[in-house]
Amino acid sequence: MPEFAEPIEVDPAVAEANRHIINTVPPNSEDFEEARRGLLALPEIPAIPARHKGDRIVWNFVSYDFLSEGLSDEAPPSVNASLWRQGLLTAQAGLFEVTAYGHGRIYQVRGYDLSNMTIIEGDSGILIIDPLASYETAQWALKLYRDTTGSTRKIAGIIYTHSHVDHFGGVRGLFHDQNGEVDTDIPIIAPDGFLEHAVSENVYAGPAMSRRSEYMYAAKLDKGPHGQVGAGLGLTVSTGEVTLVPPNVNIGGSGTAPVPRDQWSSKDVIPWRPGLYRELVDGIRLIFQLTPGTEAPAEMNIYFPQARALCAAENATHTLHNILTLRGAQVRDAHAWSKYLTETIQTFGEHTDVEFASHHWPRWGKEKIVEYLSVQRDVYGFLNDQTLRLINAGKTGIEIAETLELPESLASHWYTRGYYGSVSHDLKAVYQRYMGWFDGNPAHLWNLPPVKAGVRYVAAMGGVDAVVATAQEAYDRQDYRWVVELLNHVIFGHPEDNASAKELQRKALTQLGYGSENGTWRNFFLTGAHELAHGIEKPYNQEPGDIIFSTTLEQYFSTLARAIDGPRAAREQRDPIVLQWVINGGEEETCTTTLRNGVLVYVSGKDRFAGAPQTVIKLTRDVLNGLMYGAQGDYRAAFDKAVRDSLVQIPEGKQEYADTVFGYLTRPDASFPIVAPASPVTPQ
Repeated sequence: MPEFAEPIEVDPAVAEANRHIINTVPPNSEDFEEARRGLLALPEIPAIPARHKGDRIVWNFVSYDFLSEGLSDEAPPSVNASLWRQGLLTAQAGLFEVTAYGHGRIYQVRGYDLSNMTIIEGDSGILIIDPLASYETAQWALKLYRDTTGSTRKIAGIIYTHSHVDHFGGVRGLFHDQNGEVDTDIPIIAPDGFLEHAVSENVYAGPAMSRRSEYMYAAKLDKGPHGQVGAGLGLTVSTGEVTLVPPNVNIGGSGTAPVPRDQWSSKDVIPWRPGLYRELVDGIRLIFQLTPGTEAPAEMNIYFPQARALCAAENATHTLHNILTLRGAQVRDAHAWSKYLTETIQTFGEHTDVEFASHHWPRWGKEKIVEYLSVQRDVYGFLNDQTLRLINAGKTGIEIAETLELPESLASHWYTRGYYGSVSHDLKAVYQRYMGWFDGNPAHLWNLPPVKAGVRYVAAMGGVDAVVATAQEAYDRQDYRWVVELLNHVIFGHPEDNASAKELQRKALTQLGYGSENGTWRNFFLTGAHELAHGIEKPYNQEPGDIIFSTTLEQYFSTLARAIDGPRAAREQRDPIVLQWVINGGEEETCTTTLRNGVLVYVSGKDRFAGAPQTVIKLTRDVLNGLMYGAQGDYRAAFDKAVRDSLVQIPEGKQEYADTVFGYLTRPDASFPIVAPASPVTPQ
């Protein structure tokens, strides 16, 4: 281990700022009371092991004992006191009763993953909302419910509130006693567009998002006052097996329709309005409000009239949320978010006694709920509208983020603090949504990439030693933002001669992390500092196999298309290569893929304009799925083996066409560098 890998003590100025911030918001013990309200059972085990590798831990309760043990203490100097408070609240783990109603009770298992799992008792079974992020955590969360209540009720239905992995990834773990085989006769309900967006995030851009998620959630970082203390929305994300069973009821899609006025019932409790959907699962009446483009591209709130309870999905949580999450995603629509929360308030507010969500703890009491939802609504409206006002005054995203703050009337609530999202990066996201990456200044239209810029900046400033000396002066006066900007040029421009720069950069990033109220900012800063000292650790094996198996054929081949080395294929293959596919298993499906101009084009059935196919490939969907991860991820090798094993039928002498196409597939780098360049640099 390098000498500079020793822990870094907090700067006294950072420690003082950390201590003082707790005084900027009025005290509120009610959050702690409500976070613990209804607690029935604590976790049964100290940690949850991996399903197939019992020596690996996918969720560790004990690692956060430092939070529960420090419940009555002041925050340590190395942690922002406001973030410490949020960590104490999100560390409340166990089975909680949310409310009782005619059919039984509504429960939540919290603190078993980044998200909550909600369990609702029906006539004879249970309805489960958002089965966490991985097989193992969902398995043990359901076990806690069963062991505590003695319930042997079968699962009568599953709801995914939206398309993020921590709300569906554990679904097969609910059926652990059936080896993960889900009873697909039960309704599996999701908002229309769920599968499309789940695949988009977790497959198309999945490797890059997974890598950045290592920074955002810092699941591998040591837990403690000098390390990870949570992610604001929860503690961290579990690292188990990600699974998915596609929904068979798509709210807002084919087969569903809003309830017309003449079919509305007094049993629905709330007044009728256009655009509401209704389902009945095991006697549980469900009213759905679609909220596309809010916290997720496909999302919905759910109202339970029998319990006068509202599930706000992830549209209202005890933190300012992300307009653009730091791990990467589509930019969200703050205006739509605000608009739909207004709709939520107007539709359900008068008839709601308890509100719960897919993260954090519930709220009880109509007046408090309406105020909470209203303030959340106002936050996203303010961010959207004020960014647009300043855009039209000629301000750039960086300038807006540097000057605009929430007014005291919004910032004085704990649940608007930037523990997960931040005012700074949310304002930049709103700018990006409307204006894109370019700020209009032609000097920024064609910037040099980091390596080339680093070489030139360092040379212009007098060399590595001069830049490091300037950065040290900035560090001594606590100007850490300037330190990291200066040293980034050294690290990228001179990777062979920057040990002192890396050490000072590690210190500056650490101080920025210690001072962050935002959990994800802290995680990014501290993970970057850790990697500067220790290098990149091997990622957990979290390939989204079950998600691939749930894709449509178009989504499957779109995934392959995004892995084609387009420049090389276009250069080497001037004539198109047309492959016709016949996929058996259930109903036979056919499609055509054409490699032309470096692009793999998919057409369902026959492509009438591609010309005659060079060959026809016949196989089952199961075999097609297996190719994606066979032969250590080498698609061509897996295909050739499947041909030899007679799992794929292809005319003799024609295999070379398929092999040529598959030879252009590349494998994503799950460990690409972030705080340092990918390879040694040749000055240009």
